[in-house]
Amino acid sequence: MAERLLLVFLKAPSPGQVKTRLAATLGAERAAQVARMLAERVLAQTGPGPGDYARVVAFAPATARAAIERWLPGEELWPQEGDDLGARMHAALARGLRTAASVVLVGTDVPALSRAIVNAAFAALERAALVLGPARDGGYYLVGLRAPRPELFTDMAWGTAAVLQETRARAARLGLSVALLPVLDDVDTEEDLRTAGLFGLDPRKPAG
Repeated sequence: MAERLLLVFLKAPSPGQVKTRLAATLGAERAAQVARMLAERVLAQTGPGPGDYARVVAFAPATARAAIERWLPGEELWPQEGDDLGARMHAALARGLRTAASVVLVGTDVPALSRAIVNAAFAALERAALVLGPARDGGYYLVGLRAPRPELFTDMAWGTAAVLQETRARAARLGLSVALLPVLDDVDTEEDLRTAGLFGLDPRKPAG
């Protein structure tokens, strides 16, 4: 495994299982289609260059491995493990840190994610114990560590506007230095799609 490892967290884009807020207005089939295209976009834009980092796709549910192998041939795949999002994130980061010196984890909801941002996160980890990419809704789209820190992921109110603030507060209590990346928008609703100019999303086109 490389010195630097990028983990991309994704769920199999099955109707009714992803993007439920988007499905409320677009329908389950279209929401799943958008989830699939967002994931493909993020994967295309975070593809490592020579000497950058290794990449693993951490997927859920574990039963979707065969479908995801057909969808994403050539990607290294790890099943997500844990009872909730925080447990799954911590488990994946801890697994990655057993072989890599620094690990960055991202989701697939932020269409502006790029190789440059990922490399900026790894650069920030050379001087900070924790790197966070703030999302405009109060969460974060990226987290990076050089050592496992389960305290950052346990009993967190995921999906709320307090996630970033609470994570920073916990880091302060642990004495962890924190580096922040630029604030980016994620896509959870039809309004988010329209605001980002992605209502007619085409994963083959770069963000912006």
